[in-house]
Amino acid sequence: MSDFSFDIVSRVDRQNLADAVNQTEREIATRFDLKNSKSSIELAGLEVTVLADDELKRKNVVDILQSKCVKRGVPLKALQYGKPEPAAGGTVRQVITCAQGIAKDKAKTITEAIKSAKLKANTQIQDEQIRVSSKSKDELQKAITLVQELPLEFPVQFVNYR
Repeated sequence: MSDFSFDIVSRVDRQNLADAVNQTEREIATRFDLKNSKSSIELAGLEVTVLADDELKRKNVVDILQSKCVKRGVPLKALQYGKPEPAAGGTVRQVITCAQGIAKDKAKTITEAIKSAKLKANTQIQDEQIRVSSKSKDELQKAITLVQELPLEFPVQFVNYR
């Protein structure tokens, strides 16, 4: 009997993030409290930069972005918020980065959790993903359930079922 496996990854679909940012831009342009302000949002790679007149408007723009991300299926756990800082012209800027991949230390916590549950599954850390393999599909399903129940501060997806 052959081994079955799957990969645990942490990815965000860049197109969905871009759509969420575009929808946020449109709402900023039409919303009454933000209409005549210097509020803006832009996407560069996986970094979103929020620029606003003051702290209240910055929070409003971030709230709009979060609601649009939820609608587009972008997990909020993937967004890492930088510190709001003063920018030119009395405005406030905040950089929000979108996390991709699983860091080594966080991958170790997942593999240790799977091993401590005494599942008959092997784990391997490969770059920014984790491969879980077993001779039994049932063991893999138990591993998926276990990882979903872990209190992780980043989103995980399960891909490459074999």
